[in-house]
Amino acid sequence: MSTQPEVRFVSRATRETLALVMAGGRGSRLKQLTLNTAKPAVPFGGKFRIIDFTLSNCINSGVRRVGVLTQYKSHALIRHLQMGWGFMRGQFGEFVELLPAEQRSEGMSWYTGTADAVYQNIPFIRAHQPAHVLILAGDHIYKMDYGPMLAHHVATGASVTVGCLEVPLSDATEFGVMTIADDSRIVRFDEKPKDPKPMPGKPDMALASMGIYVFDARFLLDFLNRDAGVSESSHDFGHDIIPKAIAEAAVYAYPFRDLYDNGKQGYWRDVGTVDAFWKANLELTDVLPELNLYDERWPIWTHAAQLPPAKFILDKPDARGCAIDSMVSAGCIIAGAEVRNSVLFNNARIETGSRISHSVLLPGVMVGRNCTINKAVIDEGCVIPDDTCIGEGTGGPASYYHVTKSGVTLVTKEMLLG
Repeated sequence: MSTQPEVRFVSRATRETLALVMAGGRGSRLKQLTLNTAKPAVPFGGKFRIIDFTLSNCINSGVRRVGVLTQYKSHALIRHLQMGWGFMRGQFGEFVELLPAEQRSEGMSWYTGTADAVYQNIPFIRAHQPAHVLILAGDHIYKMDYGPMLAHHVATGASVTVGCLEVPLSDATEFGVMTIADDSRIVRFDEKPKDPKPMPGKPDMALASMGIYVFDARFLLDFLNRDAGVSESSHDFGHDIIPKAIAEAAVYAYPFRDLYDNGKQGYWRDVGTVDAFWKANLELTDVLPELNLYDERWPIWTHAAQLPPAKFILDKPDARGCAIDSMVSAGCIIAGAEVRNSVLFNNARIETGSRISHSVLLPGVMVGRNCTINKAVIDEGCVIPDDTCIGEGTGGPASYYHVTKSGVTLVTKEMLLG
């Protein structure tokens, strides 16, 4: 078979799809990083925000009708979307539209669960009359072409298709875990089970939901209306909608694969904890990182501030501005300081004599003279005084900061002032 009919088949499926990005969660496991902002708006990878990865997947996949559901601490997220995602061409039916929790009628509350969030936006769905609705999370880091998943959904005749990946059994308690038949039809779904079931032939692995769902639009609206009338429901896709759908309709699993190697599972990270956030950022400094931000075939879009290039100044034996095995973003100045195995976001400034290693410095961080920072995450806008020691092995006063079980030190402006 030639590839052209398949390409046209996929493009038709994407054009008939409306994507809804769930971006209203509290993100409390990121501790003080989400004190003033929603998790999807947290900076990642030197110049991006977490939500940019999901939205870029939509645009690159040809899914160009996108609603973003917001709720908690959404100001920074809304501002980012307005500044960075206003390039869609409305005259061609393309958009990234904000859908804040509105309490549309008397008796309606804020979003009480993922399914309730979509239920409260049924008028938005009906207004665009999609054939399929793609439900996405706005707080994961990954690159995925949704086109083949949509094509698979149509080809199987599924009412629901669930994106899935293999995870270690020890981690599966944090996911929805599936049991599937030989044809990939899901026969059981357990949301965050205490005793997850392993995959056949892989006793140390489980098949987990990515929180990505394709629904036939009519099926989804019917199910949401029914679920809304069930008082004991938590109105959540994983807890309520998917298990009930399995009992009544054809629900299939779709394996997540690498963009360029279909035999390999794709890169996917839940950066929901400080440790995971720190690790995922530092993975980008590897010589050949699993997540390639330099891939011109699958660009990650974002709001790009107009900033000067990074600058490295001073060249003395005891004060040489340099960065090794690191990512340094626009507007940064490293003045007679040394940076190793670290990620510096926009407008960071490191003064003479300081040493930064295995750390993540978010936008606008200022580090004074003769500081030592190791294995740390420094939040936006922090000003680190001269001669400060922070992090593992530096002898700094850890009691001032939040230190994770694995030894990552999180520093915020409030901690420095306190």
